[in-house]
Amino acid sequence: MEKSFDAKLRRIVADSSCRDFILADAKDGDMGLGLAAPGKSFSAATGDQAFRTLASYRQAMRDITRQGLVDIMLMSVSTGEQLALVEGLFGATQVTPAVRANDTSDIWCGDSASYKHEPSLAFATTTPQQARCGGKVDLALYSITFNNDARIDREALERYRQFRHEAEQAGLRHFLEVFSPNAPVRPIEDVPRYVNDCIVRCVAGVAAAGRPLFLKMPYYGPRAMSALVHYDPSLVVGILGGSSGTTHDAFRMLWEAKKYGARAALFGRKINGAEHQLTFVKTLRAVADDQLDPAEAVRRYHGELALLKIPPHRSLEDDLKLTQV
Repeated sequence: MEKSFDAKLRRIVADSSCRDFILADAKDGDMGLGLAAPGKSFSAATGDQAFRTLASYRQAMRDITRQGLVDIMLMSVSTGEQLALVEGLFGATQVTPAVRANDTSDIWCGDSASYKHEPSLAFATTTPQQARCGGKVDLALYSITFNNDARIDREALERYRQFRHEAEQAGLRHFLEVFSPNAPVRPIEDVPRYVNDCIVRCVAGVAAAGRPLFLKMPYYGPRAMSALVHYDPSLVVGILGGSSGTTHDAFRMLWEAKKYGARAALFGRKINGAEHQLTFVKTLRAVADDQLDPAEAVRRYHGELALLKIPPHRSLEDDLKLTQV
């Protein structure tokens, strides 16, 4: 059975005007956020008890996978091993399992400590062979952060080259995540242009066999997205969701990014922090498939929460505000 991701990617690559859109749930937060990864429990608990458990985090992955509206479920290797190999969760679904193949120091940003003020350093706690999860996973995320420093950035590129070589040997496909500079060593006048330039320089030297299937990057707005897509229409560009924000923030970001050329979105905290994740994903899918505009989607989402008798985090009026422009 061809997975929805593979079918959509094939159509998008064949026709850059294709309206297909790849949607992923990024639930690999346990590799960066620590105890906070599953999100707040919405209870009266305080301290570490305020966060949900790893078991509940994995249950949400099972529920969303069985719902079948996302194309990719991104996980840590330990979770991928449990859900894909031990439980066989993805065998009869359209959802493609994927795992995070490397860490980088800048994603280690939990409540207890953070390296975000130091230039990102590349490392990995797994190997491409282990990332296959006993042959049940063939797609991985590799992330890289450029910080305008020749030595650090060269090392990051060399680590990426090593990963590609090992991934090819292991039969592991990948997509590439490029973060904003987290602690640039030298000033960067135009960050969106810098990141775009780093991406196209990075992939220019990569042969087809090792090329990333698509990109995951911050959404910097219409100008930067249009410039990247115009430069090389063969690049399938996806956006990352970033911080939670309002529901309108999430829907508007996806809608606008698609308008200017993005063909994928990987939302983590925006899904994980929702009042009802399944309803949020269903509404997000409707926006991605051009069935709802962002404001209409917010109203639809609040209406469904009311039917489920789930109190919203914000009033409809506040949730219709755009706070991440």
